[in-house]
Amino acid sequence: MSGGNRKNELRSLFSGGPLTPSATPVRAPETKSLPDASSTQGDELTAVNNSGPDIPRASSGAVKAMGLTLGAITREAEEARHLRQALSDGERVLTLDTAVIDHSFVSDRMGDGTEEDPDFLALVESIRASGQQSPILVRPHPASSGRYETAYGHRRLRAATTLGIKVKAIVRPLTDDELVLAQGKENAERRNLSFIERALFATALVARGFDRKVVGEALSIDKTELSRLLQVAETVPDRLARLIGAAPKAGRNRWMVLAELLVSEAARVRALDEATSERCRAVDSDTRFAMVLQRLQRHVKPEPVLPEELKDSAGRVYARLKRGKSMRIEFAAGTDDTFFEEIAALVAERFRARAGKRT
Repeated sequence: MSGGNRKNELRSLFSGGPLTPSATPVRAPETKSLPDASSTQGDELTAVNNSGPDIPRASSGAVKAMGLTLGAITREAEEARHLRQALSDGERVLTLDTAVIDHSFVSDRMGDGTEEDPDFLALVESIRASGQQSPILVRPHPASSGRYETAYGHRRLRAATTLGIKVKAIVRPLTDDELVLAQGKENAERRNLSFIERALFATALVARGFDRKVVGEALSIDKTELSRLLQVAETVPDRLARLIGAAPKAGRNRWMVLAELLVSEAARVRALDEATSERCRAVDSDTRFAMVLQRLQRHVKPEPVLPEELKDSAGRVYARLKRGKSMRIEFAAGTDDTFFEEIAALVAERFRARAGKRT
């Protein structure tokens, strides 16, 4: 499929076309508790027929000038799939004020999703230019009437808040387990969490009493990987992890090395001292990770070299050879003095012979 045809197909999809649902869609069972369309016409969106005045659209010339990268095409195709699925399930897409929507009760990302994240800035600009193409998923807040809680779409929610516009959302009753599963699934399909973000997310879920099977399903990992995540999160102090940040390039192996270096209180103090320094706070999270790791590795004492045992034909140790900056031989107690004299004479003779060869 050519790039031009792909653009036209996506524009047709999101500006009103053959995918527009009927005027009276069949409502799915999970949306029956929502108000009828007749009472929410001011709020209800058909989503694919987005001609409202909420978000100014860029002119076709501006869109062509910007162009679509391969990543943007992939993202829009994925959003179209989500939208088709929601509509085929008979769910309605509403416009909601961002002020009445809370984030999930458990955070899966470090920071607010805007720092050091060019993807977020690109998302803001995309929504500014073309509107929000994919709705977020929320549930009625379990404790606050009239409010909602986000299952997925946190960055789209923040982008809408940044732009000062309302957000498109599907409202669906969800249990806590269903919410974290939806939250984890969306992260796997969109931008994967870094290793430490997944570790902290898993730890937070376990601390809230979620079954480890549910936690594994939410992160799409097996028991072994979940154990590694929990082990690292338990060893690396939470404050240190958040000072370092997501460090998306660090990876599992390097985080496990860092955790191994943090076994002592002195090491944790050195790590926090480095992470809170001005030079460390002035760089990105991957560099912060590298600086903390390097600081700890400088203080790692090398493993002592064990002496080599010299044995006679009967297997008895008569001397030990110690290697290091200086070499030395220690003979076992009770060695005859005459033997020492013979060894000293032999060493002197061999040393003279080697010195003669050099000259």
